[in-house]
Amino acid sequence: MTTVIFSHGQESGPWGTKICAMAELVKGLGCEADSIDYHGIADPTARVEKLVIECSDVSDDLILVGSSMGGHVATAAAETLGAIGLFVLAPAYYMEGYENLTPPPSVPTCIVHGWHDDIIPVENSIRFARQCSATLHLVNGGHRLTENIDEVNGYLEQFIKNTINDQ
Repeated sequence: MTTVIFSHGQESGPWGTKICAMAELVKGLGCEADSIDYHGIADPTARVEKLVIECSDVSDDLILVGSSMGGHVATAAAETLGAIGLFVLAPAYYMEGYENLTPPPSVPTCIVHGWHDDIIPVENSIRFARQCSATLHLVNGGHRLTENIDEVNGYLEQFIKNTINDQ
């Protein structure tokens, strides 16, 4: 069995529109799905610690999904948790204050980023993808990517199927 754990961004919540849509897709693929609640935790390092604690009892294969700061958090925790895959949306890579906290993951990684993101420069994802040979999808969207959810779900479905098949 595979469990998919979602990490939301700084301004969103654990069961927002985007995560709900992705969780439905994940469940349809036969995976377990859960989302961590980071409300009240602004520090990314504290979020990483919470994710590691929350996932410490997951015995299934683990895929981490994160959006914005949640993408940074998922990436930073991936190796510690032994994740088999990492799927991130507009991840907060190379942002001031914690640009050195995100190690390149040693797991298959897929990044989706909007060309018109006004919060996190798309160049950050391009740089990170190049550094760790991640799959990168650039879409005609902004930071939240809610208008691109069907496209995002298509990439997520492909990523999960490929990741599970590679195990």
